[in-house]
Amino acid sequence: MISGINKESIWEEQIVYEDNHIIVINKLPSEIVQGDKTGDLPLSEKIKNYLKVRDHKPGNVFCGVIHRLDRPVSGLVIFAKTSKGLSKFNELFREKTIQKTYLAVVKNKPAKEKDLLTHYLIKNEKTNTSKAFNKEVPHSLKSQLEYEVISSSDNYHLLHIKLLTGRHHQIRCQLSAIGSPIKGDLKYGFNRTNDGGFIHLHSYSLEFEHPIKKEKISLKALPVSNDAVWSFFAKQIS
Repeated sequence: MISGINKESIWEEQIVYEDNHIIVINKLPSEIVQGDKTGDLPLSEKIKNYLKVRDHKPGNVFCGVIHRLDRPVSGLVIFAKTSKGLSKFNELFREKTIQKTYLAVVKNKPAKEKDLLTHYLIKNEKTNTSKAFNKEVPHSLKSQLEYEVISSSDNYHLLHIKLLTGRHHQIRCQLSAIGSPIKGDLKYGFNRTNDGGFIHLHSYSLEFEHPIKKEKISLKALPVSNDAVWSFFAKQIS
């Protein structure tokens, strides 16, 4: 076992796509994408270690962080294996040509089965939260997403979410603003945490034209989780 890596139990499941330029990981909610003040080993370093051993690389291994997911959120994250990959995929994200969809579980069903949500968000740096307003206010950023209720259990509802903008805590904040906070998300109004501190928000699919290979790439991944709620809904969409 490499430090921070159990290849057999984790990495064979978590690697969703890989080529010469990128590697796409189905992130666990406990993992951090990039190093932070906790000092925990981030995914970027785990990938470097993994590739170094697997590919028998004698020198340094490149792993560039292209985008991030909050620690309690799971799902698809793209990392660059080359500097060219990092540059080209950074352009894709700047140009907003990557289509990202998410799955979220909420207790309070939204009033509409599907809708376009438009809010104006302001980030509070001190609390690391965002606040949603229905009208534009000074220093706010227009934020939009589309959601659809795709399944329900006795207690919860599964939403499919298409992000139209990419703001700080956007999905968490906007769903809370319509009275449907994500399960386990104490920061945005849910009444209790989940065991382990994760929230029921998952980066489910990525679609893009590969900027180097010029191929259409479509990726999907369900949560790697033993959680009963995720397991119930996974059966509804798999």
